[in-house]
Amino acid sequence: MENLFVDILLVEDNPNDAELTLRALKKNNIANDIHVVTDGAEALDYLFAKGRYSGRDKTATPKLMILDLKLPKVDGLEVLRIVKADEQMKHIPVVILTSSKEESDVIASYKLGANSFIVKPVEFSKFIDAVKELGMYWLLLNEPPKTK
Repeated sequence: MENLFVDILLVEDNPNDAELTLRALKKNNIANDIHVVTDGAEALDYLFAKGRYSGRDKTATPKLMILDLKLPKVDGLEVLRIVKADEQMKHIPVVILTSSKEESDVIASYKLGANSFIVKPVEFSKFIDAVKELGMYWLLLNEPPKTK
């Protein structure tokens, strides 16, 4: 059985970007418990304890979701819409980490309740720094509301 409490749910379909994100977080000792899913449908299954995650405790929500927008099956904006519309899930901070620089994606993300929107830096060291900063802020500095 997998650990009930996940610090970060990383929703990323690009294996290279997922690996870079994991390396950046672990290198900076930001999160020990990260769960990676590769499409929007799997993210929703994980969060709502459905499909292969049906044995998971739905009340054990992640402290942070890092969400790409361009995902297979269910895109990131739809995942964001569903999460922020759910009473139990809406408190989860969602950071959009995407290669999209489209103003319409930025606007839509914030309209749907994203807590932050970060464009993935192309340069490796800047990518590592961006992930480190977002992890430090959302997991160490930010004070989330207490949930039951």
